[in-house]
Amino acid sequence: MDGTLLDGEGRVPSGLAEVVARLRERGIVFCPASGRQLANLRHTLGELVADTAIIAENGTIVVDGDRELFRDTITRQQAVTVIQTVRQLAGPGHGLDVGAVVATPQVAYVERTDESFLAEVDTYYASRQVVADLTALSLDDVLKVAVHDFVDAERLSAPHLAAAAPQLQTVVSGLHWTDLMSAKASKGRALAILQQRLGVTPAQTAVFGDYLNDVELFDEAEMTFAMANAHSDVLAAARFQAPANTEQGVLRVLEELLRAEA
Repeated sequence: MDGTLLDGEGRVPSGLAEVVARLRERGIVFCPASGRQLANLRHTLGELVADTAIIAENGTIVVDGDRELFRDTITRQQAVTVIQTVRQLAGPGHGLDVGAVVATPQVAYVERTDESFLAEVDTYYASRQVVADLTALSLDDVLKVAVHDFVDAERLSAPHLAAAAPQLQTVVSGLHWTDLMSAKASKGRALAILQQRLGVTPAQTAVFGDYLNDVELFDEAEMTFAMANAHSDVLAAARFQAPANTEQGVLRVLEELLRAEA
């Protein structure tokens, strides 16, 4: 989605509905795979994903229409560890400008209340609730804890988070975001589960990505495209390069693939 399908302003590219309709005519599944919340993806893409597969929250939940195919959660103690670490990083010892988002299948919870933080959260979470204390929640169905770093997640907060929760997988999903989730979870694993359900092989799969949380997708497909604007590690991992997201790169490649199959 961000940095891949959406344009530089986070908007759905014009022409996507037409391309998705052409894909469906040929029995091809269009499946967004994102770190975004499921509710956010449904809100952002609307009818384009009303009856299709979605990989959300960096692969911790997979649905096909109204059917949930898979979810992977972390324990209450694991979630508490991350929440407390974020509080420490924001405190006087480190002074980082960070905030935590506790993601469950239905709602994302936050305890930081300033407008700048909530604006960032609301970009990716359509269903969001502010609480006084994240650790007071039951935390019995947590998909991941996402951490927003206003400066540089990969360089500043992610190393501390990884050290504090070594039993979890720490995935930098953008310049400002880090996700801490099950060690088994990834977009790639989610895609493999979906492929098995649909009877689709890697040779029949094309994937597009721009950031580090997309690399595992490339293990499950033969047609792997890094966006021209992608992280250097993603560019190195992909077989092909697509034009930048600001140039409607995904749509342009899909249109070429459809023409080749005509």
